[in-house]
Order: sequence, then C-alpha cells, then structure tokens
Amino acid sequence: MGIIALILYIFFQTGISLLSEYLIQKNKHIGNLGKKTRIIRISFYILLGLLPVLGAFLPKCSFKYFCMKWGNVWLGFFMYYSALIIFLTLIGLLVSKVKKDKEKRSLRFVMLTSFAIASVLFAYGIIHARSPKVVRYDVSINKQTEGIKQLKVVLIADLHLSVNSDIKLTEKMVELVNAENPDVVVVAGDIFTSNIEGLKDPDKYAEALSHMKAKYGVYAVYGNHDVDEDLFSGFAISPVSEAFRTPEIEKFFEDAGFTVLYDETVTLADGEVNLVGRIDGEKAGDGTRNRADAKTVLSDVDKTKPVIVLQHEPVEFKDLSDNGADLVLCGHTHNGQVFPGNLFVPLFNENAYGVKKLHGIDTVVTAGVGYYGPPMRVGTDSEVTVVNIKFE
Repeated sequence: MGIIALILYIFFQTGISLLSEYLIQKNKHIGNLGKKTRIIRISFYILLGLLPVLGAFLPKCSFKYFCMKWGNVWLGFFMYYSALIIFLTLIGLLVSKVKKDKEKRSLRFVMLTSFAIASVLFAYGIIHARSPKVVRYDVSINKQTEGIKQLKVVLIADLHLSVNSDIKLTEKMVELVNAENPDVVVVAGDIFTSNIEGLKDPDKYAEALSHMKAKYGVYAVYGNHDVDEDLFSGFAISPVSEAFRTPEIEKFFEDAGFTVLYDETVTLADGEVNLVGRIDGEKAGDGTRNRADAKTVLSDVDKTKPVIVLQHEPVEFKDLSDNGADLVLCGHTHNGQVFPGNLFVPLFNENAYGVKKLHGIDTVVTAGVGYYGPPMRVGTDSEVTVVNIKFE
C-alpha cells in the first residue's frame, strides 16, 4: 500500500503543480512575472513535494525526521489545496463554456482562491488539533456486582507521538484526565507513530503521562503503529514481518506508568470487574498478526461479572459478544481526523466513532487525542472520552 500511495502522490503532486502553473498564466497580475519567477515556483513545488518522500525513504537521521515533520505539514495543506483547485477549476471551465468565455476569465482567480481557503482550513486545523475536549457516554451492564454500583472509565487513544507532537497537548490531556477523578484509565493504543526516534525528548512525554492518576490504575494495549517501521502518507512501506516493537517503546510504556495487557485479563474493584486487553490484530509487534481469538482470550474469564474488552481497532464485535464481552473500548479511527474523512470512516467500520449498541453489547470508539500525519483536525475533535458504567 505504501508504494501505491507513493505513485498516487507523485501523480497528484505533478498534476497539481502543472495545473497551478496553467492557472497562474491565466492571471494577468501574476502570469507575466518572468521566467526566473516561474523557475522559482517550480523548484518550490519540487522541494515541498519531496519532503514526504525523503521522510519515508531516508535512513534514520535528523534530516529524515526534519523531512517527516515538514512533509506532514505540507501534506496537510496540499490535500485541501489540491481538492479545492481541482473542484474550482472544473467549476470555472463549466462557467466559461456556458458563457462562451474564450479567455477563460473565470479561471484567473482559481489558484489564489484555492490557496486562500486551504490556508484558512489548514491554520484552523493546526490550532483545533491542540484543543482537546472531554466527551462523556453513559452505558449500563446488566450484571450484579458487590460493593460497586458504577465505574468511571477514562478512555484515551491515538496520541501518535512523533515528529509533529506538542508536549503541551499531552500535558493538557493529563490535566483533563485527572480532573475527572477516574476509577480506571485505559489506553487503546497508538501512543507512537511507527517509531520513537523522531520524538523529541521522549522522557518528557513519559514523565507527563506518568502523572495520570486513577483509583485502579492505568492499563494499556499496543496499537498497530506502536512498532518500528517506515511510513509513506500513513501507509507502511515495509511488510508486517519487519514491524517490531522496540525495547525503547516498551520502556516508554513502563516509564509512563502503563500496565500493558497482552491478550490477558485483570480484575478491578476486588475482583468484581474484568478488564481484558487484546494484542493488536494488524501488527502484534513481533513481526506477525498473531493474537488470541475472542473465544480463547475470553475462555477463562468469569462471565458472571462484567467483562470490559480493551483493544485498539474497532473490529470483531460479534465474536466478542458471542463469547461473553459486555463492553468494548477502542480507538484507531480518529473519527476521520480531517473532513471529509469523518464521512468515509463509517463506511468501513461497524462503529467508527462514539457509542453504539452492536450484537447486544455496547461499543465505544474514541476519536483519540493526537493526530496522524498532518498535525491537524478539521471536522473532528481531539478528545478524552469518559465512559460512566452502571451495573444493574
């Protein structure tokens, strides 16, 4: 998929650059600035376009991470700019044809309009992504428990710590978590974005995360990006067999105070509530996709008590329900992260975001706290998810 994404990116990058130059020539104010100016513009397109490619394919070094950081920034702007310039060009051509405007005057301001709108969306997305909010859901589990009538769970996921991370966002998230005074905090994976080396001062992030407090502790599972691998535009350019979790990543989780669950169960509230943590089914961290199936991982769990399953990806809800789960907590989707992604992710997931009853059980999918690739959110929120569970 990474190679396919690269080919598509080169195609669009080249096409949009040529289309931009065509539109510039249609604008009398900027189209006659001379050959030198045109060379500078084309060189600028090439340099910006190369950043994501170099970030993906260079060997590990400071320049690679520089390219990754600013390549993500460019991709965030480019996806809106390219979409707008294609859309407005088609509208301009249609208007020109209807008006029989041979000079295509309706095209003269397409590029400038696209640039202006894309810049506004990009700036908003950058700011909005760093403004986390709290989302609350109420669910009920029809099982009796002794000594505990409800449980407040704070669910976080998808911090995607990497080259574009901001320690202030992590610190703000921790403040929001602690303000809820949770009974338990659960972390549904993707703390990293496929490497730890690109994160500046990882010890600061681990220290910040270690300040999260909960009555019964902080439990985590790994996500499909909590491994060491190279990505292009979010897609792996190496096979699963080369995706391994490094000792540095495991140490980070330990320093952050997370208790990691590997297809295993812990009990909370003096044994009254079961919390089951699953290995990621896409990348287990050992070069495989091997994880226990729902039947196996739930086989020894006391089903007379509430069974809460924590996993990264929102999948296998029916299997989990059939084998005794009462509630499933997930992340992974980011709720699409940037518009119109939030319109498409529901097409590929039974529950792409929020709380939803499926196969007789409640499922909760958080939009996550961080961002993947472009450091922005448009049409979605960075969020801390509070799940208030009542036992009846």
